[in-house]
Amino acid sequence: MVDVSFLAGGGEMGALIRSHDWTVHPLGNPDGWPQALRTAIRLILNSRHQLCVFWGKDGIWFYNDAYRQTLTDERHPSSLGLPAQQVWPEIWNEIGPQIAQVMSGGNATWHENQHLVMRRDGRDEDTYWTYSYGPIDDRSAPGGVGGVLVVCTETTEQVLVSMRAMEERQSMAELFEQAPSFMAMLRGPEHVFELANPGYIRLVGEREILGRTVADALPDAAAQGFVDLLDVVYESGMPYTATATPFAMQPAPDAPVRQFYLDFVYQPIKDCRGEVIGIFVEGTDATERTRAENALRASEARLRALNADLELQIAHRMHGRARTWQLSTDIMGVLNAEGIFELSNPAWQAILGWPEETIVRTSFFDFLHPDDLARTRVAFARAIELGEPALRFENRYRHAAGGYRWLSWVAIPEDDKIYCSARDITAEKEATESLARAEAALRQAQKMEAVGQLTGGIAHDFNNLLGGIMGAMEAARAKLDQGKPEEVPRYLELSETALRRAASLTQRLLAFSRQQTLDPRPTNINRLVAGMEDLIRRTIGPSVHLKVVRAPDLWSTLVDPPQLENALLNLCINARDAMPEGGHLTIETANHVLGERSAAACELEPGPYVSLCVTDTGTGMTPDVIARAFDPFFTTKPIGQGTGLGLSMIYGFARQSGGQVRIHSEPGAGSTFCIYLPSHQAGTADNPAVQPARPPQPVRQSETILVVEDEPSIRELVCEILADTGYTVLQADDGDAGLAILQSDVPIDLLVSDVGLPGSMNGREMADQARITRPGLKILFMTGYAEHSTVGSGQLESDMHVLIKPFSLDTLRQRIRDILFGLG
Repeated sequence: MVDVSFLAGGGEMGALIRSHDWTVHPLGNPDGWPQALRTAIRLILNSRHQLCVFWGKDGIWFYNDAYRQTLTDERHPSSLGLPAQQVWPEIWNEIGPQIAQVMSGGNATWHENQHLVMRRDGRDEDTYWTYSYGPIDDRSAPGGVGGVLVVCTETTEQVLVSMRAMEERQSMAELFEQAPSFMAMLRGPEHVFELANPGYIRLVGEREILGRTVADALPDAAAQGFVDLLDVVYESGMPYTATATPFAMQPAPDAPVRQFYLDFVYQPIKDCRGEVIGIFVEGTDATERTRAENALRASEARLRALNADLELQIAHRMHGRARTWQLSTDIMGVLNAEGIFELSNPAWQAILGWPEETIVRTSFFDFLHPDDLARTRVAFARAIELGEPALRFENRYRHAAGGYRWLSWVAIPEDDKIYCSARDITAEKEATESLARAEAALRQAQKMEAVGQLTGGIAHDFNNLLGGIMGAMEAARAKLDQGKPEEVPRYLELSETALRRAASLTQRLLAFSRQQTLDPRPTNINRLVAGMEDLIRRTIGPSVHLKVVRAPDLWSTLVDPPQLENALLNLCINARDAMPEGGHLTIETANHVLGERSAAACELEPGPYVSLCVTDTGTGMTPDVIARAFDPFFTTKPIGQGTGLGLSMIYGFARQSGGQVRIHSEPGAGSTFCIYLPSHQAGTADNPAVQPARPPQPVRQSETILVVEDEPSIRELVCEILADTGYTVLQADDGDAGLAILQSDVPIDLLVSDVGLPGSMNGREMADQARITRPGLKILFMTGYAEHSTVGSGQLESDMHVLIKPFSLDTLRQRIRDILFGLG
């Protein structure tokens, strides 16, 4: 008889667990379950809070009646006793690592309002949970943790309510800020400014008013009685409304006094007891309207004072307007409120071919291009309903002979009519479009010229290198055929030299294209320059005097030190070549904080930067040479003395590192090249860029290495070399096969993987998945080309390393020894 007394009670879930057939389940009958599991299940079944348990390495799932209320039919009751990943596949990426952390002996976790996209009733649903994962102690389990106790509450409704409330508050704040009228909130009987929108700030001349009383911030308003009005509103609790009230204000002590006319309301704000606690001020600047009304009244007075020949003056004016109407080369018309033409002038027929009898009593919209109809109706409605004029409004009108003409309209609403005129701008539009097409064609031609120059330079250099390799290999074979093997190493050395030059050219091209794989580290450039100073002196020779100016307290920067060293050495060599008779070379470091204007001039984001500048007293550069200095394969050096990729590489490296390169030069006055790199405020690099040489480490003859590479020749060669060295080698040809091995129980000390693998995941993605189950796995990536996604925001995680293809076998052996012995 199976003892299930510990499952007594527990409501629906207790009954379901008791009736479940556990004989075929990996856990077996309940009377054989570990005591820790029995205790945990009894706890959750007798709790009214939402609780569940993940037990064992597979996370076998149990839950109580309270948690059952959150489940849909697709999970209940079928998910009882299933592994956690099978129950929750859609959120496993979120909860899997959390469960693994607790199971591995870590501390309990806490997650408040965690967003989880759950599958409910056949569709994805946004949910929010507050929950804790705590360890269930079990001495018989690995690590002393047998399972995970989950205490949770679904907070979806509360979170959504909070989001809606936040959105409403944001909408109210935006309405307050963007309102065309002026608004302010005054607090207390002293009328202290608590809030003021931009409209109010503009009205009072951009004064600092928040936190100050009206009397203190606006003494000119107090002098005109506005504070007295506020006192009355505050004491009486009754609103005050004013129209066209004069308000004189002096924006600044030395500025003239400005006269305004304001429409406004003082609205008292009351608390829950009905007592006034503040006043809301809202209004509009009615100055222009009031002046127009005053001018209209003055005009009416003048009209009433006209002399007896008024009719004659009107007749003269009407005659002049009629002549303008008839002779104007611009289209004119009068529309009623429905958009029907009541009048049209002769220009309609001259420009569009439509006679007056066709236009009059026809809708304005009948002649419009279909694509312009909707926005034209909107503009017309605003003119009729809001009285807004339309100025320089453009649309297309159909010509009587077919086709469309572009017109630019001015439309003024008045007395339920719209008075409009239009100018034919078709020729201007066509000229603009023609110019745009010409500019696009020019940009395309310039792009193709640059691409042609780039590909031509690549083909030239690689053909030279391939010629050297092929020639050397053919000569080596001929010597072997002639029975002279002692002469073969010389030709192999020539071939290896050409191969190294080809690899260097590839790296320069990757640097130019900003696609090289970088290993950025916090670096102090002062220390980097100090470590290179002797090398630079030997490189530039005795005829060039070197001066190094190091900025005190130089900020750190996140950069690949060997690439920066290469860039600095290239700049120093270029400077030496620009001074054939000798001269002075200065290397200088400095801190900079670039504002918006200076950052924009350098094509950078505003912020702190570190500069590394190289200045020479050489021949200098002309503006046209400066303009092309960073172009690939462009060089001013004689043939055979430069590839034209040095500055291109430096530019690509700087841009990929988030920085920039700038040139300052004049013919005969020398040149300055400055590399700007973003500062890294996390601290100064303690380790110099150049590390001392390390003695070779012995192989322990017990390490197992997994090699994942889709190129058979490289995979077989690497596996053979590592096996010959004494390692145990496993191999796979894609990410899926490699991950299957990594997720098995086979011990693996190091993963060596290509980055660009075929199949469903690349090398980096495979490594990330592997570290879920093998968090301490050491990884070496082999790559000849990598996008930013490969290394993750430009940085490698701990115990991840990169080896750039092509590489020598000795380099591979040494790098693997260093990684396995923890020497990087």
